[in-house]
Amino acid sequence: MNPTDPTGPAARSFQELVDEAEAAPTDGWDFSWFEGRATEERPSWGYARAMGERLAGAAAALDIQTGGGEVLASAPRLPRLTVATEGWPPNVARATALLHPRGAVVVASPEDAPLPFGDGAFDLVVSRHPVTPHWTEIACVLRPGGTYFAQHVGPASAFEVVEYFLGPGPEAQRGNRHPDGERAGAEAAGLEVVEVRAERLRMEFHDIGAVVHFLRKVVWMVPGFTVDAYRPRLLRLHERIRAEGPFVAHSSRHLIEARKPAT
Repeated sequence: MNPTDPTGPAARSFQELVDEAEAAPTDGWDFSWFEGRATEERPSWGYARAMGERLAGAAAALDIQTGGGEVLASAPRLPRLTVATEGWPPNVARATALLHPRGAVVVASPEDAPLPFGDGAFDLVVSRHPVTPHWTEIACVLRPGGTYFAQHVGPASAFEVVEYFLGPGPEAQRGNRHPDGERAGAEAAGLEVVEVRAERLRMEFHDIGAVVHFLRKVVWMVPGFTVDAYRPRLLRLHERIRAEGPFVAHSSRHLIEARKPAT
């Protein structure tokens, strides 16, 4: 981002940036809109690449909560039987358009509903940033010897953003999605945890439009967020970014691989 660019975000007014962010589509998990306006470090393990390697060796695979299908579609090779679930209708349509040409089936399924598949249907289950991993369901649809491989959002992810708008939350809330708890959940469902890796990663928002778009896209961060409801705080943050530079937050991610016992 070039702060001296007379046409760039740094040169636009608060209202122009907000209007642009409100007009931007929020379906799918394509984050290209943020280019030059916000950055986030990526985990060192390279989830999409590692997922693609596992898909190449699978016979039947399921991607849970696929979003717009962008991550699954990035795999160079998909198994002959590849299924993805998604609960939000606009994302179902987007994922279908993207994945059907690759031979993958997209199933509309609410994120909290039981997985609509028979026991032992898949030898590989993957997911990137599921809202909640339903371990019993995952264990049921895995074949004996099958693997769950996923990247989850960890505890207190982007809480600097959340707490700027909502104020400090209870300490217990910061511990939600802790990898130790998810390990325990997987093991309670009968899975053997092979690996858990966690990292905390720097995020930078270079203009207020990026903050608005982020909160419109990741709707659970500040539930019920609207520009009108938070206009005074948004305006103060806009002025702070102009005076001090990017608004810095930190995302939390963990990689988890678990296996269903062969017998």
